[in-house]
Order: sequence, then structure tokens, then C-alpha cells
Amino acid sequence: MARLRGTGRLADEMYLLAHDDATGRPFLQSRALGVGLAGALLGELMFAGAIWIRADQIDFTARGEPADELGRQVLSMLLAEPVRYPVRDWLTVLAVTSAQDVGRRLGHAGYLTQVRSRWRGTRWVPADPDAAFAPMIRVRAVMDPARPATVSDAALAGLAVACGLGPRVLPYGPPGGRRALDDATRHLHPGLRELIAQTQAAVDSALLSHRV
Repeated sequence: MARLRGTGRLADEMYLLAHDDATGRPFLQSRALGVGLAGALLGELMFAGAIWIRADQIDFTARGEPADELGRQVLSMLLAEPVRYPVRDWLTVLAVTSAQDVGRRLGHAGYLTQVRSRWRGTRWVPADPDAAFAPMIRVRAVMDPARPATVSDAALAGLAVACGLGPRVLPYGPPGGRRALDDATRHLHPGLRELIAQTQAAVDSALLSHRV
């Protein structure tokens, strides 16, 4: 367990951030969680150099390919569709299975383990609470100007707030942490900023339709 140091994948970190590090209980409603993880999966393809986002459209760069099976599956799905759908449509499509897909990937990597409950059935629980909490440390660095934070950290923090995890992460930051987080996301490349904006719009739309 002590050797679990993070997979380096955006959606894995988002999943751990969105669930209790001891019980595995989700902090988000299922639709918001699915969209947030869908945004993180597209973000992984961007960091791999496989796609870019411009004006709510996905461009294929042919400069890179994801190293993991789930990433390749998502990229194949995008490439197989002849119609250029907006990013928000893809977020809605990927959100249907993103929680199960990312949870399964984390299970294979040793970060989650399945437990059975008489009343709740099978669910994923962190194998190591310290490893499950690690993404929060990276988000906290984004909220503290005195600490170093990577572009990936800033993207994670931006996506987390976009899908509704602000009340979960902001209390861990110093005074003025929200302003520092917003500044960090504003300095991201326009493609990543567009992904964050589209993720937030898709989450807002999903939650609104759920209430109607």
C-alpha cells in the first residue's frame, strides 16, 4: 500500500477526490460525478497529445496516444464517430459509464477494492486512505501561491470545482485559496479552459434537468 503514489492520470485523481478516502462514499450526485469524470477523461487525451479542444469542438492531433486501455477506448470512440459533435455532447455520452470505467481502472491498479454489503451490493472502497487523499494535496498546492503546482494540478482543481467539488476542496486551502485557484485556471491553455467551462456547463445542465 505504501508504494501507491498516484497513477498520474487526471480521471483517476478526480475519482479519488470525489469519494471519501476511507469509505468510498461519493461527494457528488451521480450525474455530476459522471460528467466530471468524462471531462477528466478528455483531459487525459489532451495531456497525451491525442486531441485538443477549440471552440467547443474536438480536434485530433495525431501527435500522441494514451498509454492505457481506457484512454485508447475513449479515443477510438471519438475517432469512430463521423459527425463532429460538440464537447458537451461527448461529455454527456462519456458520463454514462465514466464512473464505472475509472473505478474499474483504479481497482486494477490497486487503489480500490470491492466490498460487498447486504443492503448496498458491491461498491469500491479505497485500498489505502493515504493514497486516496493524495489528489487533495495536489489541489491544495494550487490554492497556495507559495507552493509549486503543475499544469495537471491546476486542471484537476479547475475540473473539480466545475463539477461541484468546491465545498469539498476549498476548506483545505488557505485564506484566499479560491482566488489563487481561479488565477491558476485562468493561466491554463485556452483548450483546457474550454474543457473546464464545458464541463461546468454540462454539469449545470444535467442537474437542472434532474430537478425538472
